[in-house]
Amino acid sequence: MSRTLGIATIGQSPRDDIVALFAEQAPAGTRVVLRGALDGLSDAEVDALPPRDGADTLYTRLRGGRDVKISKQAVIERSPALLARLREDGCDAIVYACTGAFPPMAGDEGVLFPSRVLSGLAEGLLPRGRLGILVPLAEQGEKLKGKWARAGVDVVVEALIPSGGPEVVKAAADRLAAAKPDLVALDCMGYSPAIKAIVKERVKAPTLLAITATGRVLRELLD
Repeated sequence: MSRTLGIATIGQSPRDDIVALFAEQAPAGTRVVLRGALDGLSDAEVDALPPRDGADTLYTRLRGGRDVKISKQAVIERSPALLARLREDGCDAIVYACTGAFPPMAGDEGVLFPSRVLSGLAEGLLPRGRLGILVPLAEQGEKLKGKWARAGVDVVVEALIPSGGPEVVKAAADRLAAAKPDLVALDCMGYSPAIKAIVKERVKAPTLLAITATGRVLRELLD
């Protein structure tokens, strides 16, 4: 039986890169529908949604490839309508394609949030030790360090913009490697398998990639 997977992104559609990665993890024949919280907005309207501070900062890539910082609160306010549209598309499963921690939102029943997948894996794999986190923007560091903090675990954070080239990735990985983490989590859906491969090779620690970890959970839901 054909299944439909819905992807809610905090940016704009289309995002063929995200669709392709999730399609690889989904059962054969799965129809993938992606919609964005910022769909229908002009560049000027997106620029009018700046973050208030580091805690309100989200990173995303717009249609056309432009990197932007946007207000998390603005995304939250637009999310109920986004999730409703995906339900109207007849989706059998929906993933909210952002690793940020979100409060309860209207229509989020049964929606898979990657932050919960990553945190669950990290807790299971590293009950104590040093956890290395890569985040897109330096100003997110303190907020996300607090998100990952728990008893018995020392958290170290480095910034790496997902659109950076291989040399940028290597530099960030080397900075993280200096802290000698026991486990690494790539805390953004924009990080790719290619980035994970560089980080894992240079840090020499098990490395969790949000998009593939979440995709494998979705396969369980769709099979």
